[in-house]
Amino acid sequence: MSRIRFGTDGWRAVMCEDFTFPNVRVVVQAIAGYLNETGLAGKGVVVAYDARFLSERFAQEAASVLAGNGINVWVTSRDTPTPVAAHAVVHGRRAGAVMFTASHNPPEYNGVKWIPEYGGPAMPDVTSEIERHIAEVEATGEVKRTGAAGAQGAVDRTARTASIASFDPMGDYVDHVSRLVDLDAIRRARLRIVYDPLHASGRGYLDRILQSRDVVVINDRRDPLFGGSSPDPSEERLKDLASKMREVGANLGLATDGDADRFGVIDEDGTFLSPNQVISLLVAHLARNRGMKGVAVRTAATSHMVDAVARACGLEVRETPVGFKYISAEMRRAKVVIGGEESGGLSIGGHVPEKDGILACLLVAEMRAVTGRPLKETFYALMDEVGPFYSRRVDLHVEGPARERVIGMLCDSPPCEVAGVSVSRVSTLDGVKTELADGSWFLVRASGTEPVVRIYAEAPSEERLSAILDSARRIVETGDAAATWA
Repeated sequence: MSRIRFGTDGWRAVMCEDFTFPNVRVVVQAIAGYLNETGLAGKGVVVAYDARFLSERFAQEAASVLAGNGINVWVTSRDTPTPVAAHAVVHGRRAGAVMFTASHNPPEYNGVKWIPEYGGPAMPDVTSEIERHIAEVEATGEVKRTGAAGAQGAVDRTARTASIASFDPMGDYVDHVSRLVDLDAIRRARLRIVYDPLHASGRGYLDRILQSRDVVVINDRRDPLFGGSSPDPSEERLKDLASKMREVGANLGLATDGDADRFGVIDEDGTFLSPNQVISLLVAHLARNRGMKGVAVRTAATSHMVDAVARACGLEVRETPVGFKYISAEMRRAKVVIGGEESGGLSIGGHVPEKDGILACLLVAEMRAVTGRPLKETFYALMDEVGPFYSRRVDLHVEGPARERVIGMLCDSPPCEVAGVSVSRVSTLDGVKTELADGSWFLVRASGTEPVVRIYAEAPSEERLSAILDSARRIVETGDAAATWA
């Protein structure tokens, strides 16, 4: 069986182990085969890449293979955020984009994903077809490509070739996003904002859109090592941002991840707001301050506070499996106000159905400007209205088949009671989600991108949350279905 498998959001692997030039050529040849088979190849393809080591070279190799298969290619002229590549697909009416990124993974990783013509993540039916083509390419060893200086591997010089052009999608994206946000409100509020792109591909976007001397940018030099850490806008990773905020007296701290499709937010007193909290706040902001009507979509791992806020605002709520591709699918068939996931992905109606950390940061700045008060105050007021929600995630390293055994065990032996509270519902929409009579819940699922089992949990108090997590963790670590849930 091929080691090249598409997970929750594309194929990711460690460079020089599995993520190599020969394997990348195989993947791109498979994508080319899929496009020619489905009749989409004539629209051409965008090739984009993030700030990781050798990403430009991987992009060049991808362009060579696509052109060797008769597909016209537009390659971004610099490292580019995933949402910008997605917008370029829709704006240019292309067949899709080959995007080289490992998102928030450590620097030694790289990855590739296919963004179809609608500008959102590929659904499983598409990635399974690409995987079928991967198997065929691996069996035949046939990769068509144009000559590329210094490239390794066979070059089919008789292959029908197409054009390869360089382009910059930034301007079109900036124009589009600027129409989705009330920039005048942000400028009138004279907010002091510090932005941290974490040495990655968000550099130059937020500050260009805001065009304000009140925006301070740090870590805006490209670094494939991302300053020696993963480009993940988590609380631990954003200490530089918090420090700079204290130094300049900022009202708001904003950050994006490796390919700028996820966000991080820090309030003016240094409080980190989780994606769950930010999404809940933005549901209320878009519904009440913008008057938007429709559906709020969240994944199974995302806070039920989203549901409570949405109901209070007269919005419908829909739950999807984990992965923004499922939110994307809802955005393409319903009038979605906002779609969000606890890992920091978010988009809104009127935008491409792809998570966008840049847009999320701008919407947070707009909300802060419109409300005129710190985010934490707004959040506490919202909790006073809809009730308390405390959520947390624990990641446990579990290799290979053991991950599936854990999920199977929970399916076969679901609890009747957890930490002294009875179970009201068990769902297998994605992994195993157990809901309790007091509104608490926990979800156990295998990661689609890493060798880990994730435990997500939520409760109306920190004490209940800790008790539920302890029980769930004990079951996963022992693998014992008979272990006590009390």
